[in-house]
This record gives sequence, structure tokens and C-alpha cells, in this order.
Amino acid sequence: MGSQEDPRHEKIKMVQPTEPHSQANRKSTEGNETRMAQFGRSVIVKGEIKGSEDLTIDGQVDGRIDLPDHILTVGPNATICADVKAKGVMVFGTVLGTLTAHDRIEIRKSGSVEGNVSCGRLIVQDGAILSGKIETKGSRRPAQSQTAATEGTAQVLAPVA
Repeated sequence: MGSQEDPRHEKIKMVQPTEPHSQANRKSTEGNETRMAQFGRSVIVKGEIKGSEDLTIDGQVDGRIDLPDHILTVGPNATICADVKAKGVMVFGTVLGTLTAHDRIEIRKSGSVEGNVSCGRLIVQDGAILSGKIETKGSRRPAQSQTAATEGTAQVLAPVA
């Protein structure tokens, strides 16, 4: 047969990726847009995650997470076996490892953290599980740090600034 083009090629258009405009993936703060990435339930990561945007994980991570200027949200279906460094961490799921946040860590009632926690402010909702060493570094007392250890169901364990 001749050199006729396949008619199916006419229906295929090359599309350049575009930035999503949905509220779920972006939030605006004082005119600056902040991007947010999401890992769904079916995503499993083994290794190191580094990012320069907020991240929500609802799957599994085994390794390290480094978001120095951004917020990590551990979704209710997430299982994180990692050392985490972030500006802030909000836990709805399960974390096994060290959590370090420059600003704050919040463990919600469905959340569970087993490992060392270091942050500026710690919020533990009634019913949350926290097991490990806690170190808070309040902005009012930078030279002093407070430590506490607990196992089982946690109440507020450190000063909330």
C-alpha cells in the first residue's frame, strides 16, 4: 500500500503539560501561590523524598522526607517509616521514625507517632498516640529545651506556644 498516513494519527494531539488550577493543588497566601503535591493511597515510595512544596501523603513511604520550608501532611491511610524534616508536620495516619519540624508538629486524634519528636510547638489531640522522646524549642526560651517521654495515648505533653 502507498505512503498514506494512518487516519488514527489525526485524532491524536500532542499536549503540553499545564499547571493545574484547582484549589486542591494550590493555595494562595498574600498573592503568592504555594504548590501542593499529593501521593495517593496506592503510591509506595522507598528512598528519599525532597521537595520545595507542601506534600500530602496517603500511601506508604520507607526512607527519608526532607521539606525544609514546607508542610508535610500524613493522611489517614498513610504509613510513614521515615526520618522527616519539615517546616511543619500534621499527622492523621501512622509515622514510625524521627519527626523534626522547625515550626510545629500536630498529631490528630486518628494519628500515631512512634519515635523521637523535635519541634518548636507540639499539638497532640486527645486520642492521638505518641510514643518516644519529645523535645520542644520554644521561641521565647531559645537556650532551654524541654524533654518528656510517654507511651500509649497522649495528652498535651509539652507547652503549646
